[in-house]
Amino acid sequence: MSEGPLESVKSDIAIEFESSAQAKIIYDSIILEFDTAPDFRSSMSIKLEDSKILINIDAEDSTSFRASINSAIKWIKLALEINNLTN
Repeated sequence: MSEGPLESVKSDIAIEFESSAQAKIIYDSIILEFDTAPDFRSSMSIKLEDSKILINIDAEDSTSFRASINSAIKWIKLALEINNLTN
């Protein structure tokens, strides 16, 4: 089986929120997901910086990179939807 065109994919993503308080709520809501996500072919880390959440993804291939991005977006979107329902 031949290797794909990408040997690895790394990315830093910054998501800015309306306020540092909102960023902290979302960060606190999803940190456990990042800490317990399986890391067979990719790893993710998350950091809070003022009103931004910084996500670092290091994946072995584009498929696992895409899966990591999708997971991160899903967790953040769900946390935002829940936050909006409770406020």
